[in-house]
Amino acid sequence: MSGRLIYLMGPSGSGKDSLLNAARERLAESGCVIARRVITRSAEALGEDAIGVSPAEFDAQEQAGVFALSWRANGLAYGIPRQIDGWLAAGQDVLVNGSRGYLPQARLRYPALIGVLLTVEAPVLRERLLRRGRESIEQIEQRLARNAQFDAAAAERDGLHLLDNSGALEWARDNLLALHGASRACA
Repeated sequence: MSGRLIYLMGPSGSGKDSLLNAARERLAESGCVIARRVITRSAEALGEDAIGVSPAEFDAQEQAGVFALSWRANGLAYGIPRQIDGWLAAGQDVLVNGSRGYLPQARLRYPALIGVLLTVEAPVLRERLLRRGRESIEQIEQRLARNAQFDAAAAERDGLHLLDNSGALEWARDNLLALHGASRACA
């Protein structure tokens, strides 16, 4: 049996990295690998278990076909290494930290992917973005406005699983683990 690609999306500051860290061990125990992204941001500024490269290095890797998925967002480039195809073929599930804007292209390559949208109430998201201190107030407001345009009803119509991370991280983690278990049972 082939593995399933779980495509986690959510606005910046929604807690994707915290959720992945909280679920990593239990996902691994159930046969799910979390793919490391390659990002054009310095390793010190990543804030996630990713590989930081320069834009020139990223472009060279992209042209060499290193990535199964790659996209650009918020002035950065992101890539998911091609090794996920081997994991999927070996029957392992693979969870990737993806992009809402790139979802249509990801679905073309992986039609059976399980889309998971991490949502957060706007006041909680604003506080998280302010606390992490990566963006200016203007950038935070732009991110919040962009997030408000993404309609949850449309996400449900697109077949995405909605996962609220406005409260306790453990609750979101347990729901992600339950979703993974349910997806394996239906595979």
